[in-house]
Amino acid sequence: MTEFIVPLQAIKGRGVAHSQPHRFERDARAAFDDGWGTAEARIAQGEEAFAPATQVRFEDARSVITRNDSPDIGFNLGLNPYRGCEHGCVYCYARPSHSYLNLSPGLDFETQLIAKRNLTTLLRAEIAKPSYRPELLAIGTVTDAYQPIERELRLTRAALEILSQANHPLAIVTKGSGVERDIDLLAPMGAQNLAAVYVTITTLDAKLARILEPRAAAPYRRLRTIRTLAEAGIPVGVSVSPQIPFINDDMERVLEAAYEAGARRAFYQVLRLPWELAPMFRQWLALHYPDRAERVMARVQDMRGGKDYDADFASRMKGQGIWADLLRQRFVKTCDRLGYQRERHALALSKFTPEALRPQQALF
Repeated sequence: MTEFIVPLQAIKGRGVAHSQPHRFERDARAAFDDGWGTAEARIAQGEEAFAPATQVRFEDARSVITRNDSPDIGFNLGLNPYRGCEHGCVYCYARPSHSYLNLSPGLDFETQLIAKRNLTTLLRAEIAKPSYRPELLAIGTVTDAYQPIERELRLTRAALEILSQANHPLAIVTKGSGVERDIDLLAPMGAQNLAAVYVTITTLDAKLARILEPRAAAPYRRLRTIRTLAEAGIPVGVSVSPQIPFINDDMERVLEAAYEAGARRAFYQVLRLPWELAPMFRQWLALHYPDRAERVMARVQDMRGGKDYDADFASRMKGQGIWADLLRQRFVKTCDRLGYQRERHALALSKFTPEALRPQQALF
């Protein structure tokens, strides 16, 4: 894979400015001017705008319900209809997962998307098995289930129809206002304590949001989504994640605005920079905040034991040290003041009816 820097003025609507080589590559190449006027050379010189278009590929997945045993994650079952995410959030901890596809965690992650076209067939079969035991199914915890391509492909909608039919409890985490489209399914499930939605609002600063998460809904639009969901009777919460030192320093304002809109539960995580994400985030800082880049990374390392990232289950979500403690205190005090509940929604498991998904057997 060739690594090249895209001029800052040419990456409008994209989160990163280069094709980051992934960790399984043996060779990393850099573009240079060979005198023949190649596209990469013109881009490197800033002579040609480069706006990579989104491409969608389809795959036949072997299974669609993922299982994890991480003690710091509040669910065991997950469902992600898509690989890669067009929202382009520069901080996304899922970016390194594209390396397993021999694709760049950089531009490829937000432009080369994979849709699981057999999702509904597998989901129906997996939860209808006699051996299946229902648990909370978290949707969109790796890549957003309501990213722009969902408008056309409707894989998330199809999954919700199956889960609704079987009364399977679910929780959605999203930055996409498209979740409002599915209120007709989510509201009846919410009334039975079978569904909850968490809307991620990283900041109320629209200018910052445009460069931090360029193709996600604007902050004011996400607040409207919270209000719309709450008015429909759907249990709704807010995620103020990730917390990035000296970048999105408005946690209290976000929590206040979300509570006023109708959110009643909240959680947060601190910035995580696994694998290839660390150099990409450093480049983003150099492009957009050169005046404070070193200070930001110094505070990140303060929360990670002197490293860019520490995968220890005990600290990877919230960090450690003085700065992590200050964030925790700010969050807890604000939640207590406003009346938030910090525990996740406890959804009903006893109403699960897999029989609704199984073909009726002949009576004779």
